[in-house]
Amino acid sequence: MFSKSKINEPGPKVADTPAPATADASKTGSPVPDFKTTPPKAKPPASVLSSDLLITGNLKTTGDIQIEGQVDGDIRAHLLTVGEGATVKGEVIADDVVVNGRVIGRVRGLKVRLTSTARVEGDIIHKTIAIESGAHFEGSVQRQDDPLSSGGKKMPVLPAPEGDKG
Repeated sequence: MFSKSKINEPGPKVADTPAPATADASKTGSPVPDFKTTPPKAKPPASVLSSDLLITGNLKTTGDIQIEGQVDGDIRAHLLTVGEGATVKGEVIADDVVVNGRVIGRVRGLKVRLTSTARVEGDIIHKTIAIESGAHFEGSVQRQDDPLSSGGKKMPVLPAPEGDKG
């Protein structure tokens, strides 16, 4: 029922519509102009803070950060990777947090992963967490649907029953 000849017969009709597209394709050298929109959306590479770098202050980005040195301050990022020899002293807030090194302070993330070389001293507030065997962790772990919110612990339920009793 289907054949190449039937596909090729309406070719002139199809050729009328891609005529502007072939003009675009001749400029880019690509036969499919739809793929031109993808490269501008490409994610930039992670910012890498080298092992000999000491930063005193807060870091904030919508991109990714890979820490190999030491940061004394709070960090907010999309993806934060703490390298094996790295130390972060401060609060960490990111969509994804991967700790290979040391974090002294609170960790807040949608996905938090402590690898076998991780050392965390502080509370972890997460949506999902993975702790590998061998990781050192001192603190509390709390699951929240929105751990990135800076509102802190939400416990409005406790005062409501007290008001009802009185």
